[in-house]
Amino acid sequence: MLDLHGFGDQLLQGASITIQLALCSLAVGLVLGLLGASAKLSNIKPLQWIANFYTTIIRGVPELLTVLIIYFGATTVLMSIASVFGYEEYIEIGPFAAGVTALGLTFGAYATEVFRGALQAIPKGQHEAAIVLGMSSQRKFFRIILPQVWRVALPGIGNLFLVLLKDTALVSVVGLEDIMRKANVAVSNTKEPFLFYLVAAFMYLALTIVSMAVVHFLEKRASRGLSRG
Repeated sequence: MLDLHGFGDQLLQGASITIQLALCSLAVGLVLGLLGASAKLSNIKPLQWIANFYTTIIRGVPELLTVLIIYFGATTVLMSIASVFGYEEYIEIGPFAAGVTALGLTFGAYATEVFRGALQAIPKGQHEAAIVLGMSSQRKFFRIILPQVWRVALPGIGNLFLVLLKDTALVSVVGLEDIMRKANVAVSNTKEPFLFYLVAAFMYLALTIVSMAVVHFLEKRASRGLSRG
């Protein structure tokens, strides 16, 4: 039997943190991706500029640097803003919040292009039909547009989530107690790097396989009713 020197429970706790970080970052990224895609396709130029600036900057900076900048810089920014309102107490951004922000921003920048392509794939006639039927913009979006966008974008979003899941390991550099951090602690105590890094690799692989299965299920569910011919 594999001897983890008592660090098995710690690694499982790290896996729980990794999953929470990935899901929270996914939620943030999906919202940012939809907003970014809508802004890029908007007729309002300032919104287009903001969306283009966001995607260009985020996609052009390594994710590790994004994590570090947000973790160390957000505290300074928030304290500067708070001082304007007379609040002088120290404000600390935890590694989990910094990780969600950094990974969510990164995921959202890439998801913007996925959603933009999905939105452009919807025939204009369906927009016109919704208007003829008297649907409000909100109802048209949730009843007509979003279901089709979801179906078209899901494969791309699924691939981005698999990348996001592995990128959670980057947040360990700022102290988040995820799989990678727990593995590093185990290595420093046992001096068995091969064992614990291999176990960490299999844990990430297991999470990836489960994620792929979930994405496949969602793709099949989203494609129900479509003609196979």
